[in-house]
Amino acid sequence: MIGGLRSPRASDNIPDRSNIMRIGVLKETSPHERRVALLPDGIGTLVKAGVEVVVEAGAGAAAGASDEAYAQAGATIAPDARGACTGAAAVVKVQPPTVEEAERLDPGTLLVSLLPTSEQQDLLRVLAERRITALALERVPRISRAQSMDVLSSQATLAGYKGVLLGASSLPRILPMLTTAAGNIRPAKAFVLGAGVAGLQAIATAKRLGAVVSAFDVRAAAREQVQSLGATFVAAELASDAAQDKGGYAKAQSDDEQQRTQALLDAHLKEMDLVVSTAAIPGRRAPLLITEEMVRHMKPGSVIVDLAAETGGNCALTKPGETVEANGVLILGPLNLASTVPVHASQMLNRNVLTLLQYLLRDGALAIDLDDEITGAMAVTHAGEVRVSG
Repeated sequence: MIGGLRSPRASDNIPDRSNIMRIGVLKETSPHERRVALLPDGIGTLVKAGVEVVVEAGAGAAAGASDEAYAQAGATIAPDARGACTGAAAVVKVQPPTVEEAERLDPGTLLVSLLPTSEQQDLLRVLAERRITALALERVPRISRAQSMDVLSSQATLAGYKGVLLGASSLPRILPMLTTAAGNIRPAKAFVLGAGVAGLQAIATAKRLGAVVSAFDVRAAAREQVQSLGATFVAAELASDAAQDKGGYAKAQSDDEQQRTQALLDAHLKEMDLVVSTAAIPGRRAPLLITEEMVRHMKPGSVIVDLAAETGGNCALTKPGETVEANGVLILGPLNLASTVPVHASQMLNRNVLTLLQYLLRDGALAIDLDDEITGAMAVTHAGEVRVSG
């Protein structure tokens, strides 16, 4: 159990439905989602703590976790989602539930999942009507004691890695330098936009594959991190300490700052073979960093992998979930990349979700304290109310 949680009020306790508290683990129903919120080793830890865990049949199959493995860890296997939800004090999953799935939850249940609130207003109303306390995994605050709960960071690591591999496989050339009997091959030039968790992993992956790597971020603090990975930090004059918020995320640029950024990036992009863009601002549209005109200036055969496609994209020509070509430049807009490596993605999610549940466990029950800096920041519905506007 992590210390520091204030004693919750009795009215904030999630009601116990039996002598043993029950947690339900659901199988994902969203298209192409192959991850699972808890794996057998996480189940085993909860069972040893006196918690009953019910897992929907097939929940972990795509992540390499069989029903037999869950049963051996101490879980009960339910034939369907309703069986996993009934009587559960808490239900955990990766993607947001559908409205229909939310209506299966017992009133007063704790729901733990991703919940992008700007896209889920109807769902939030249903959750509030059923007095569900919903904790949004993407709202874990960026503080030291919540690091092991940080789903965005754990999954961004995998997205940065996989993004480079996608780009490398789409290029008409290889990334590393080679000296062969047929002559020398120059290394490809890779450029990473945004040096957060995904960006830093993209830099490291491109370096391991042999590319000459450069990167850009508006946050001055990112410069040292970029250089520590052996990459060149581009347009350092545009980076500043003021561009970073207290959570460590980049702030939105003004129109003037954005124009200056685009002008300097335009010149650099002309020489690049592979561009991986990762710039994102929580709760807002991704910043537009690559205009259509900038794409026209790039070399034919170059590739852009826009990891910000889910929130609008860093490139003006990005189409979420599609690959488009413009003036000989391929622009990839992949979605949910972490789910394409479900084994390790689920291992990381398992640690994130397990740590959160352990944090909430008090004397065999779950307690929600909205004054706590972690729980309060994550709660989007509670006690019949929607706590966020979007």
